[in-house]
Amino acid sequence: MKKIAVFTSGGDSPGMNACIRAVVRTGIYKGLEVYGIQRGYEGMIEGDIKRLYSHSVSNIVQRGGTMLKSARSEEFRTPEGRKKAYDNLKILGIEGLVAIGGDGTFTGAKLFFEEFGIPTVGCPGTIDNDIYGTDYTIGFDTAVNTALEAIDKIRDTAAAHDRIFFIEVMGRDAGFIAVESGIGGGAEFVMVPETQTDLKSVVKSLKNLRKTKTSSIIVVAEGDDLGNAEEIMQKVKTAIKDPEKEFKVTTLGHIQRGGKPTARDRVLASRCGMAAVEGLLSGKTNCMAGVMNQQVVYTPFGDCIGKPKPLIEDHLKLIDILSI
Repeated sequence: MKKIAVFTSGGDSPGMNACIRAVVRTGIYKGLEVYGIQRGYEGMIEGDIKRLYSHSVSNIVQRGGTMLKSARSEEFRTPEGRKKAYDNLKILGIEGLVAIGGDGTFTGAKLFFEEFGIPTVGCPGTIDNDIYGTDYTIGFDTAVNTALEAIDKIRDTAAAHDRIFFIEVMGRDAGFIAVESGIGGGAEFVMVPETQTDLKSVVKSLKNLRKTKTSSIIVVAEGDDLGNAEEIMQKVKTAIKDPEKEFKVTTLGHIQRGGKPTARDRVLASRCGMAAVEGLLSGKTNCMAGVMNQQVVYTPFGDCIGKPKPLIEDHLKLIDILSI
């Protein structure tokens, strides 16, 4: 193998640039030519590919987002689109790919390998931490710390005005951000897609908490079964029936995707990027390089996509115990 290419796809996450940097410099260290594909699969189809050098990735390790940009490609979902992408790679003599992204990225990479046989190793780049085969994903730690900073500030105003705040964090299908930011922020309740939210129990607990606490923080993952934070707030407000109590909603949204990656994310991204290149050179393909129990592991794309990643039960128990 003499030439490889790296790309980012799907939602961006802090640490992607650190991962790109690691792929490029590890590849060069190993004697490879490394190419960068702009805008993921869309750029692959359009031939937006250029060679990267060591200086190409200077001064990016601390930057959020992705220097290669990202996009969702409808055309890549078609056989014709994937054939265009393959032809562009072959013109340049690219023999292996490093795909940085999440479920959608790996689904596309798996199909592409099955059709055209270009070896691909993935790196888990998503703030949601919902990919099986790695303890943490690139960007998750930064997103949690961003949410936590906001929760700390909101708690100040909640306490000052005796308010109940519902804070919505990202997590359409997974509650990892909600759970960790909720524990760190001292939330009274955390609502996540993985568990069924009992509205009556929440209302009863809030009424009981009013005997000892004048304000409360409720962290809501956007994919909770009861709805988003605004919808849940209205249901709780209606059930409590206290005209003197103030209820507020804050949706953190895309601020969780941006910002400088934490040290933890930079190190994880760098390890995964290096492992992806080393995996390609050792003959690994159609798999993801992740870190579990501090060790690099390679997990087949089929498992990364198909196997659910459960929340840590002790974390859910911790929230209940510490909220009294």
